[in-house]
Amino acid sequence: MGIRQFKPVTKGTRFRSISDFAEITRSTPEKSLVEPLKKSGGRDNHGHISMRRRGGGHKRQYRIIDFRRNRFGLPAVVMTIEYDPNRSARIALVQYADGEKRYVLHAKGVSVGDTIVSGPGSDIRTGNALPLGEVPLGTSVHNIELLPGKGGQMARSAGMSAEVVAKEGEYVTLRLGSTEMRRVHQRCLATIGEVGNAEHELQSWGKAGKSRWLGRRPKVRGEVMNPVDHPRRSQRGKPVGQEGGCEDAQQEEAVSAPHCSRPQAWQGDAVVSQGSTEDGQYRRRAVQKTRRREDEKTRRRGDEIRSSDVSGITSRHAKSFPWLVVSRKVRSFRRPC
Repeated sequence: MGIRQFKPVTKGTRFRSISDFAEITRSTPEKSLVEPLKKSGGRDNHGHISMRRRGGGHKRQYRIIDFRRNRFGLPAVVMTIEYDPNRSARIALVQYADGEKRYVLHAKGVSVGDTIVSGPGSDIRTGNALPLGEVPLGTSVHNIELLPGKGGQMARSAGMSAEVVAKEGEYVTLRLGSTEMRRVHQRCLATIGEVGNAEHELQSWGKAGKSRWLGRRPKVRGEVMNPVDHPRRSQRGKPVGQEGGCEDAQQEEAVSAPHCSRPQAWQGDAVVSQGSTEDGQYRRRAVQKTRRREDEKTRRRGDEIRSSDVSGITSRHAKSFPWLVVSRKVRSFRRPC
């Protein structure tokens, strides 16, 4: 189990690294333990996109994994170690004494030919599953149940494990890989050891095409979308919340826009500011001063039009002054709203 590097023959292989698959002993799955896996493309039952950035990807078959390990006291021999495209961990094909075959998570250190067993009273050995109440303190476990008989739900990905740190009453305290402390009932099963393929985190995809193989479509940031497509869209190509971004653009629009269409954020004395209180007061005074200057300039131009010749008002003046009503019979003036 190691990482394979590529020679930089192309741009896609310069930083690419994959697993060497040295532990894999079989390339095709057991036919009796696979099911069809239908892709949704991120669509719900109405055909609408309910989960973005999903679609495409290589065709897969689902391997039925035995997370319950409920065949107590019956030994099983590890037949093969296989690759599973649906998870980061490897899986092991085991065959019980009565001939039944099942897939289980491959634990680190388990090889072909080893014998594993599950149930109360089993040996404390890697790959065996037994209740948490029987696991000694300081032991690493994986595939941990949260409810007795429901099947393992925690510590199932590559290289993961949890440590048994305390026992109190009917509950066992576990320290997870995230350092979280979790109490689980002592009758819940767990498998001894840690999940194999710990080198999975060292892999580098190397190119965008690898994410497409996995069925992940490109992600577009909301800041670079059009205003109609996302609430956090940017204006004038500048990021949200930074100097010269949407906040400054909204202030400029508030100053230059007509009074009837003034943004709600600037009505009255309220100012939307992400800076300090003094910064917000300074911006409010500056905007109000500029607004008064524009009002005075607009009023002066309107007075000049009135004093010059009312009959000479054209549609051009009506566009410049939204409050100027021009009629065929009566020409009247309306104050700004």
